[in-house]
Amino acid sequence: MTELSTARDNMLEPAAITSDLVERCDAVELLRRLPSASVDLIVTDPAYESLEKHRAIGTTTRLKHSKSSSNDWFSIFPNARFPEFFKEAFRVLKKNTHLYLFCDQETMFVAKPMGEAAGFKFWKPIVWDKRQIGMGYHYRSRYELILFFEKGKRKLQSLSIADILEEPRIRGGYPSEKPSRISQILITQSTDSGALVVDPFCGSGSVGVAARSQDRRFLGGDVCEEAVDITRERLAACDPKAP
Repeated sequence: MTELSTARDNMLEPAAITSDLVERCDAVELLRRLPSASVDLIVTDPAYESLEKHRAIGTTTRLKHSKSSSNDWFSIFPNARFPEFFKEAFRVLKKNTHLYLFCDQETMFVAKPMGEAAGFKFWKPIVWDKRQIGMGYHYRSRYELILFFEKGKRKLQSLSIADILEEPRIRGGYPSEKPSRISQILITQSTDSGALVVDPFCGSGSVGVAARSQDRRFLGGDVCEEAVDITRERLAACDPKAP
């Protein structure tokens, strides 16, 4: 495990990432350690600021102590930091690549213009239909959004995939865990075999598991030590030969 990074004095070389690498690191700092135009795809799920509001009015439990976790989690990524995130994401992505950002409807209105200001083209929100009703007061929640950004111009692998992806939510897993199947679709749509997929808010590693299953390389980071440990364990379990 590495210490939290605050500078570029520990640069990462994507060419040397032949399989998977997971580091304990602030999301923006992780991106700052990467060379420009070195990443094929970013798929990520920041702990968005509006979760604090939902907790205050009792429409989410996702900021409380998790029964499946040994510690209280997680550090909110404030809206004010989205400009620096998008700036670094745009810099590290190669030309003609994509970025997918999981968020709620409130965060979409904050993140979309900031992503566009950084240089991304925003295509649309993809809807993840969880198939099961969740919490809420005014029409209880059943979906989450995935913001679809593009740098340059890249065709999707298949034009037959709808903008509503149906997959049951994970119950009893890591807090706010996303189904790997959703990330598999995004990864196969936007990359080729051997590509480097980055998730700077990796949580329990569902994006890494999806990348591994599709023969892509993976770089993940998270400020939570437990998240890093879980991600490493899950990736190792995907391949008995993994170190």
